[in-house]
Amino acid sequence: MREWADFTTEEEEGGATTIALTGPFTVSSIGLVDRRLREFDQPVAKVDLSGISEIDTVGAWTAWRIARDNDAEITGASEQAERLISAIKDSKGTADISPPRADIIERVPAAVGDLVVGWGQGSVGVIGFLGSLVVSIGHTIRSPRKLRVKALVRQLELVGVSALGIIGLMLFLVGIVIAQQGAVQLRQFGAEFYTINLTGRLAMRELGVLMTAIMVAGRSGSAFAAQLGTMKLTEEIDAMRTIGVSPVEALIIPRVLACTFMMILLGFYASIMAIVGGAFLSNFALDIPFFTFLSRIQEVVPIHDVWVGLIKAPFFGLIIALVGCYQGMQVEANAEEVGLRTTMAVVQSIFMVIVLDAFFAIFFTSVGWG
Repeated sequence: MREWADFTTEEEEGGATTIALTGPFTVSSIGLVDRRLREFDQPVAKVDLSGISEIDTVGAWTAWRIARDNDAEITGASEQAERLISAIKDSKGTADISPPRADIIERVPAAVGDLVVGWGQGSVGVIGFLGSLVVSIGHTIRSPRKLRVKALVRQLELVGVSALGIIGLMLFLVGIVIAQQGAVQLRQFGAEFYTINLTGRLAMRELGVLMTAIMVAGRSGSAFAAQLGTMKLTEEIDAMRTIGVSPVEALIIPRVLACTFMMILLGFYASIMAIVGGAFLSNFALDIPFFTFLSRIQEVVPIHDVWVGLIKAPFFGLIIALVGCYQGMQVEANAEEVGLRTTMAVVQSIFMVIVLDAFFAIFFTSVGWG
């Protein structure tokens, strides 16, 4: 059973009190008794240390502080306690409790400089990572046998097949929301039937692939960063280099290929599920039969809307895989950094996907696919 620091009091003649400290007076056991000692407001004549079993600097400071504040005598101190108390008494710390804050004229340029240097170092890291990836892809194209087929199939399963359930359910519900909210707004203009157009075009052009990208970033992008970061901490990646295996070829290329390819299938699948969700709601809430809704989709959704979603999907998957793998390979210090890099992978992936989606929207509008 763990022993804690404690104290007892004994009244002396004249009303003064002797405080007898007992147990280990160390930083790990002194927390509660220190608070009680600070609340003790009676005059103290002696501080008895004979009952202390162990003492460190924090315990010596506590005993000396009681004696100093009450002008009391310290008795029963061991040789170690006397040495620590003597050292504490002679020390004269003059440093500020809070470090001085630099003037704004110095602080702001320093912060901006640190930010610019951080961006520069990050840019160099990204360029180096992309360069090593391009070189490895070149080696793989020249020697297709270097492609880790089993690892690629495993990643295809993890990124794509395992995500079918959650992505299908999410987009089914999104389709219901689009149809319901669209119908409410269009009903004001007597155009309720155009709910089919709204649901079909939104699902195929934007929400199907965009929501899928967000889900893949949170699910697979974070997994890439955490897996590679953990492998760096456990020196598995260093071991691979030692035996002549390229980590980029063995770990990163299968993930990038799997994420890029599966985003095309998942994006199209998600768009279909959103349309099915819209048809499901329309069947019950708008009196539009389920199969009429689906057949009408083929008439009102132009084929270029399908191509827009299919073209965007691999770019989204490529960004998610690159960001996740890059952040994982940047882990250097400890397990806390793995969590930090994983979070950064998800945030940066979603941000870059949305930025890229905005560029695609402008581009497709300019080429007449708006």
